[in-house]
Order: sequence, then structure tokens, then C-alpha cells
Amino acid sequence: MRLLIASDLHGSPERAALLRDKARALHPDLLVLLGDLLYHGPRNPLPPGYTPRDTVEILRDMGAPVMAVRGNCDAEVDRAILPFHLAESAWLFADGLRILAFHGQHLPPEPPFPGVAPGTVVLTGHTHIPMARTRGDIFHWNPGSATLPKQGYPPTYGICENGEFRVMTLDDQIYLRHNPRVETSDA
Repeated sequence: MRLLIASDLHGSPERAALLRDKARALHPDLLVLLGDLLYHGPRNPLPPGYTPRDTVEILRDMGAPVMAVRGNCDAEVDRAILPFHLAESAWLFADGLRILAFHGQHLPPEPPFPGVAPGTVVLTGHTHIPMARTRGDIFHWNPGSATLPKQGYPPTYGICENGEFRVMTLDDQIYLRHNPRVETSDA
């Protein structure tokens, strides 16, 4: 199973279109959006070309089924105009992995995560920082942000396929990878 994963688009139609193009090229089984889709938030700069209405139109035709969770910048009005449901969290089961998807604003930055069973992959956004780590018996993945990366990281998105998570730069270079089955990680 192939998951295309993105977080923190923050109203950028340019980056939403790029994600749509990636979905059309990669043919994922599911596009996983980890929140903060339209509003830029009070602590973030305006993304170039910031137009949430245009972003919504692009999100209407992503070329793959969408599963999305709500971020801290996603308001009720956003939920009303998005072409898919925003869940508070979601469970995914792919290639033998049990994946719990959140935006991440209500979680501590590192495991342990209360109530999360051993062997679970916790998939978050929110920090705008790509990450793939094992802490104890919990796996923590974050695709970073395609729109507003922080702390000098490049714009990124994620792919989960055959049980491996890869964070990719926008020019499709592997930035980091993690496979819980072999316990190796690049970050």
C-alpha cells in the first residue's frame, strides 16, 4: 500500500497543486493530510500566493482518496468548505503497520504518548519539521511542511510504502527514511 502524506499546507495553492501533481504521478492508495490546510496561523508568515479559496479548489481533485485530520489552524468554517471530512484523529492499517494520525498539537514532542500501544506508528504534522524516529517501542513520523518548513529544513512531504516511511524534498530526493521492521532511521 502506498500512502502520500502531507501536512501544514497553510493555504498555499502552489503547494496544494504540487501535492496534487505528486498524487497523480505516484498513484497512492490514500492521500493523508495532517491538518493546517487553509489558514496560515497567527505565528506563521503568509505563504507566497496565499489564497485559501484557490487551495480548496485544488483539494477538490487530488487524484486519490483523501483522509484528513484537523490541525490547530483549521477552523469550523474551513471544515464547511473543504471537500472532505476533517477527523480529530484517524487509524490507518497499512502493510502490517498500525498508524495513528493526529495533527500533533495535543501531544508531547517525543514519546511516550499516553494511551498509545507498543508498536504503534504515531504520524503527526504541526511542527513543520520532518522526523522519523523510534523511541522505546513507539515509532514517530512527521512529513514536515511543503509550505512553511521551520528551523532551516527544506519543504517536504512523506511517502509510506511497504512499511517504510520516507520524507521527500519537493524535487523528489529522499531526505530521510525509517523502517520499523529493520529498526534503522536516518533521523
